[in-house]
Amino acid sequence: MTDTVHYGHIFHLAGSPAITEAVDALVSIPDGALVVGDDGTIKFAGERSELPSEFASAEAHEHPSGYLIPGFVDTHIHFPQTYAGDSYGGGQLLEWLNLCIFPSESKFADPEFAQAAAVEFTRRRVAAGTTAMMVFGSAFPHAQDSLFTETQKAGLRIVAGRGIQTVGGDTAKPLLTSEEEAVRLTRAEIDKWHAADTGDYRTALLHVAIVPRFSLSVTTETLKNLGDLYDEYREQGVYVHSHLNENNRPGTGEVDTTKEVYQVDSYLDTYDGKFLPGSQVGGKSLLGPRTILAHCVHCQDAELARMAETGTSISHCPVSQLFLGSGTMPWKRTVAAGVNISAGTDFGGGDEWLVPRVLGDAFKQHITEPGDAGVSMHPAEMLFIGTVGGARALDMENRFGNFDEGKEADFLVIEPVDALKSTLENAVRSDDADLARDQTLFGLLMGLRESSIAEVYVQGRRVTV
Repeated sequence: MTDTVHYGHIFHLAGSPAITEAVDALVSIPDGALVVGDDGTIKFAGERSELPSEFASAEAHEHPSGYLIPGFVDTHIHFPQTYAGDSYGGGQLLEWLNLCIFPSESKFADPEFAQAAAVEFTRRRVAAGTTAMMVFGSAFPHAQDSLFTETQKAGLRIVAGRGIQTVGGDTAKPLLTSEEEAVRLTRAEIDKWHAADTGDYRTALLHVAIVPRFSLSVTTETLKNLGDLYDEYREQGVYVHSHLNENNRPGTGEVDTTKEVYQVDSYLDTYDGKFLPGSQVGGKSLLGPRTILAHCVHCQDAELARMAETGTSISHCPVSQLFLGSGTMPWKRTVAAGVNISAGTDFGGGDEWLVPRVLGDAFKQHITEPGDAGVSMHPAEMLFIGTVGGARALDMENRFGNFDEGKEADFLVIEPVDALKSTLENAVRSDDADLARDQTLFGLLMGLRESSIAEVYVQGRRVTV
């Protein structure tokens, strides 16, 4: 590689802001220059007129009507649901899983089917500009091998782990393993794929997570065994991923059923080693800065506080929460708790691959929360959960998520076409410079579709599939 410079309108969040500081961290440079060094890191991001002379001979890429933004980070998506988007007939979460999803995921037992899905999954994420992902994986090791292999071929970032289920109904039976097998297969996946590309998790693109599907798909024995396993691998940068407080239908929903089955004070307790009746400690905690819990729609204040205390992140999935009637994660209360928030498409439960569509639905949900809970999300907050917040959730904010000098160059070139092009060219903008900036970013995020994502880069290398 040689040094390259991309010219276009730069948007990113500089530094390491909390989400409450996102507005102040927002950088907009209409005539910007983004320099990527021959080592794949950011060397400069600023005004074209201020480009250091040392980069005058860098290979130039002009994007006169284009935008340069960090690659999107999707912190919750289901690989074995690649073909299950828009599944109809199951109602809300628990019924939908049994009727639609478990049968769909069971098809990945066929290695050829799983391989085709891995190719499709990789193609779709590139089209959506998703450079980093936390992936809920297949129960079948050969399917996971295909996923990691295709991801590595494309040069993308991934954290993934086989979905662990040790209990379930008839439709889930093909996905179930014994307690012993659950640990053996998870350990084997970690040993085979965690940092397999570089040998060092601090530089790797490939990472493995321990992924209990959710508490109702495992037992206290499973959780104890996984806690012991995580304790063994935690210092090697292994992750944990699962679902939390998604559906709160009174009496028969996920939250009440979990609390009844485990006899615990809160759903989070089951992941925090307190999974015995009365929330008594039964094993080691799965929480920490490399743990991401999806949804968190119906959290108690104590649960949010505990996640903030341990550095555990939320993957906010408004699209699937609308799709399954799960409700709205309370924005103000969640932000006030200090827990890190990222964005998840939850494709399968959701019907979108594109992170900006998640951000748009988040905006719509939170502005319609009742009374004083309603809030108009700032476009900088939207950009935060889709980029920096995701990098922080993956505990890799030091590596990517914005255009700070020295970070790895994960970015997108947006060349607006069709409706987005017309909107950005013709929309009325405020005379106030800051508001005009915010309006442009909002229009870009709300109107972005795959057709306008012209180029995708990871570590400065263009990704093609």
